Amino acid sequence: MSEFRITRDYPHPIERVWRVLTDPALVPRWTTAGRGGRPEGFAPVAGTRFQFIAKPVAGWRGIVDCEVLEVDAPRLLRYSWTGDEGAAPTFVAYRLEPAAGGTRFTWEHTGFTGVGGFFMGRLLRSVRARMLTVAFPTVLDDPGLPA
Repeated sequence: MSEFRITRDYPHPIERVWRVLTDPALVPRWTTAGRGGRPEGFAPVAGTRFQFIAKPVAGWRGIVDCEVLEVDAPRLLRYSWTGDEGAAPTFVAYRLEPAAGGTRFTWEHTGFTGVGGFFMGRLLRSVRARMLTVAFPTVLDDPGLPA
């Protein structure tokens, strides 16, 4: 089984980081910049089924089916991730903790299996690393966002 974790420290309070991660109006501002999708039907409530909708490409319909599995605001959001119809789900977790001068955020994506899963994990890790280094901080730093 394959998995990846990306950890970043942001100079913002945990409540602000949580808001940018979970506010359905803000999520597309950082996920689409990473070539991800906009959430449809998302709410940070256990049992919520939602989809990320992106532009389809050859071999992929452009939809990721998800279900919120666990929420402990503002420290944990965990959801299933099924990128292909009929495929086994993988699992995403957002873990937040106070850190010196701000918040430490860890993105985990686990449950990839087989050779295809290994390569998908590597691809998603690369995309997520860019997204969390460029797009996510841009939204966090937006002065128009209420504190």
